[in-house]
Amino acid sequence: MTQIQKLSPRLANQIAAGEVVERPASVVKELLENALDAGGKKISVLVEAGGTKRMLIRDDGVGMEKDDLPLSLSRHATSKITTLDDLEAVATLGFRGEALASISSVSRLLMTSKIEGAEQAWQAETEGREMQTKLSPAAHNRGTSVDVRDLFFNTPARRKFLRTEKTEFNHLEEVVKRQALGRFDVGFELSHNGKTVHSLRQAITLRDKEQRVASLCGKPFMEHAVEIDTDASGLKLWGWVALPTFSRSQADLQYFYVNGRVIRDRLVTHAVKQAYKDVLYHGRHPAFVLYLELDPALVDVNVHPTKHEVRFRDGRLVHDFIFRRLHKALADLRPDEYMPGSSESRMQENDTVHAQSGLAAQPGFSSQAAMPLPATPSLSSVYPTDRSGSSPASAHQVSESLQAYNRLYGVQSKPGAPSVGEGSVDRSAVFETPESVNPALDFKDPSQYPLGFAIAQLHGVYILSQAAQGMIIVDMHAAHERITYERMKNDFYSSGIKAQPLLVPMSISVSQKEALLAEDLADELMRFGLGVERGGSESIVIRQVPVILQNVDVELLVRDLLSDTAAYGRSDLVNQKANELMASMACHGAVRANRQLSQEEMNALLRDMEVTERSGQCNHGRPTWTSLSMVELDKLFLRGR
Repeated sequence: MTQIQKLSPRLANQIAAGEVVERPASVVKELLENALDAGGKKISVLVEAGGTKRMLIRDDGVGMEKDDLPLSLSRHATSKITTLDDLEAVATLGFRGEALASISSVSRLLMTSKIEGAEQAWQAETEGREMQTKLSPAAHNRGTSVDVRDLFFNTPARRKFLRTEKTEFNHLEEVVKRQALGRFDVGFELSHNGKTVHSLRQAITLRDKEQRVASLCGKPFMEHAVEIDTDASGLKLWGWVALPTFSRSQADLQYFYVNGRVIRDRLVTHAVKQAYKDVLYHGRHPAFVLYLELDPALVDVNVHPTKHEVRFRDGRLVHDFIFRRLHKALADLRPDEYMPGSSESRMQENDTVHAQSGLAAQPGFSSQAAMPLPATPSLSSVYPTDRSGSSPASAHQVSESLQAYNRLYGVQSKPGAPSVGEGSVDRSAVFETPESVNPALDFKDPSQYPLGFAIAQLHGVYILSQAAQGMIIVDMHAAHERITYERMKNDFYSSGIKAQPLLVPMSISVSQKEALLAEDLADELMRFGLGVERGGSESIVIRQVPVILQNVDVELLVRDLLSDTAAYGRSDLVNQKANELMASMACHGAVRANRQLSQEEMNALLRDMEVTERSGQCNHGRPTWTSLSMVELDKLFLRGR
């Protein structure tokens, strides 16, 4: 007797179901993808008991003929690919032909379909324990309906792993949301236990798309989102990213699509994270809904059973494209671009949002339409109360680094500016005011300056400014910290990175793969002042380092750099380390609390903020300013009632 036996179709399908069907949400995902691939423009999802009892997905697509119904329920049967060339450039969401067979093996399935012009529809019925399909005529409009009942009825061990009805439905609803965000040209309807949860019409115009995103991701997201629409090198990126101060405690509002397919890819995640690096508070996560379009031949979607992951043919190109475009979009934001409107309708929306969070009734609360702060967790747990943003233990080291930076790049102290050195309490600098701006100018043309003109200083910490639409409140330390940081970066990179040879070259033992990678990166690393060359089959030699990083653990830096490059095709660690040091310098060099500023200095700070990149956040990701519109002020004092 032979030891190797061929599995029965039923057992093979149930094994495949273990990869494809994890819970009711997995079933809905596969069936929605089939409905979209069939050209459906209106798709309804009816769910009972979180999907464990029943899931009915109905579409108005092209439908199937009588003979195709039983074929569609067999393994590896599909109309979407026929040759290997088709697999290398898949343009549909589904393509393996496993979903229906896997689902039918662990449920009671009834599928009804009709093509355009057919006299009648046909239905196919199957149960998990019986793999034979029963065909019978039926009444149905053009399109297909798939009715899945009693999921895992024949595999009780799998059913025990299901969670509560509410939890399973939440997972299922998330699947519908992802598909609805990926296909604006399709209408979606979701109902649970007879109650309509979502009813989404087709979204053709930009306004319609924004309304759909707002209904699925929340109005606050869209109120604080920046629109992205850019293309280069055969890649197109569009969608919406939230302002850095609209951050999340979890990565639960991140949707990324590649040619309409929602994915979670570590290369993409890393690129987005790097774009927010300079403006996001530690431990917080950005929010975004982004769409990447490229030639299907440049991306491999056949790398994961559930198709959640993809592999790009040129991962480095994609990573750099996403990073640079998002980084530029966030850097180019200026106060006048997201200054809150004063329309009554927008304020009503804000009131509704804050009323839901329990904050609207608090006296003096601002809707912060320009620079929102998270409602939960509490602000004190998200943003540090230490306004200096520095630790006393590192002040001496940073002072020395700042002096070295000034000597190296020829930065001269302004006449009358306090010196920076050990024991100095105030490390502020004298503000520079553009010659075209008179900081003491009367408030005659407020529209010319989005942040308005300073009228007072509050407790030596905040600047109060009168603007065209109301009042601006600026955290002077946070704002000056960002301005100083951006100037230091500009000086550092524009004048070229200064390098310092090591008196004794450092040899590091690495793997053959890492040694080869270091050899390939040698020219690129030299541009950043890091001299690395191959010393042997399993060793590399470091001969010079950037001056600004002379006190950094160079060996650890190089190892991390090689690790990042191997994983993502690139690494910004050298820049990152330099930026971290300059950020710390800027923090210690910014004006401190209780420093009294003249009106000229306050106005100069406001003018600098209006032209400085990323001026909406300090180096630690805290907001630098917020606003109260006249409408909000009137409401606070019950004017007009």
